[in-house]
Amino acid sequence: MTLQQLKYILAVADKGTISEAAKQLYIAQPSLTNSIKELEKELGIVIFHRTNKGMILSREGEEFLAYARQVVEQVHLLEEKYTGKPAGKQGFCVSTQHYSFAVEAFVDLLRDYGGEEYDFRIRETQTYEIIEDVAKLRSQVGVLYLNRQNETILKKTLEAHELKFEPLFVAKPHVFLGVTNPLAKKSVITLDDLAPFPRLSYEQGEHNSFYFSEEILSTLERKKNILVRDRATLFNLLIGLNGYTICSGVISEELNGKNIVALPLEVDDYMEIGYITHKRLLPSRLGRLYIERLKKYTSL
Repeated sequence: MTLQQLKYILAVADKGTISEAAKQLYIAQPSLTNSIKELEKELGIVIFHRTNKGMILSREGEEFLAYARQVVEQVHLLEEKYTGKPAGKQGFCVSTQHYSFAVEAFVDLLRDYGGEEYDFRIRETQTYEIIEDVAKLRSQVGVLYLNRQNETILKKTLEAHELKFEPLFVAKPHVFLGVTNPLAKKSVITLDDLAPFPRLSYEQGEHNSFYFSEEILSTLERKKNILVRDRATLFNLLIGLNGYTICSGVISEELNGKNIVALPLEVDDYMEIGYITHKRLLPSRLGRLYIERLKKYTSL
C-alpha cells in the first residue's frame, strides 16, 4: 500500500467514476483501475462496487476511506510544516441534530481553516444516521443529546457502534415560537399553553421511536402534529402556522433571524447535549478544532 494509492482512492470516491478521477489525476484509466485492484487484492477487501452508474464505496470501503483521508491529511500537514508547501484541499464532515451552535462552529472552522481549497460537509440529519455516520467514519464528529428517557438506549447504541459521548452542556427545555405567536410575550410556557397549537418535530425515518426523537416529551399526546426534515421548513411553519417545537433554547439570531424566540418550558426535564466520536480513531486536526469551537459556542 502506497500513499499514491490512497490518493487514488480519495479521487475515485470524490469523482464517482474512474474516467473523471483519471482526468483529475492525469493518469490513464487502465493504470488507475489496476492500482485500485492491486490495493484491494493486497488488503483482501472490496473498496468499490463497480456499477453502470460508476464506482460506489462498499461498507469496508467507507471505513477504509476515512482512514485514508486521515493519513493523506497528516502527510499534507507534514509537507506544509517542513517544506512550506500548501496543505492542499482539506476535507471534513460533521453530522448533527438541528442546532444553530453546531452550524456556527462549522462556519467558524471554515473561515479560519478552509484555505484556498476545501471539501467541508455538515449534515443536519436524523439521530440514528448521526450515529451511523460517525460509526462508519463518514463524519468525524456527531452532535446529539441525552436525557433520562433516551439515555439507556442511546448509550447502548453508541457502545455497540464503538462510539463515545462527551457532554458539552445541560439545557433546560425551551420552546421555539414565532414572534407573532400569541404565547410569544409570556415569560414561561406550560404544556397546557401549547395544547391548541401545532407541534413540530423532526422526522426520524425508520428509527422513529421516541428514543431517537430530537425533541423531549415526544410521547406526549397532542392533537396537532407536523413532522419535518429540515430546520428552514420547521422555522417557516413556526411562523406561518403559529406552531412550536421543544428544544434546548440555544438559537443564533445572526443565522436564524429575529422572527423566532426561545422561551422556557415549565417541565421537570433536561437535555444533555454533547458530541460523539469513534473510540478507535482520534479526531484529526480539523476534528479537534471543530470540537474546540463547539465548546466555545456552548459556553457563552
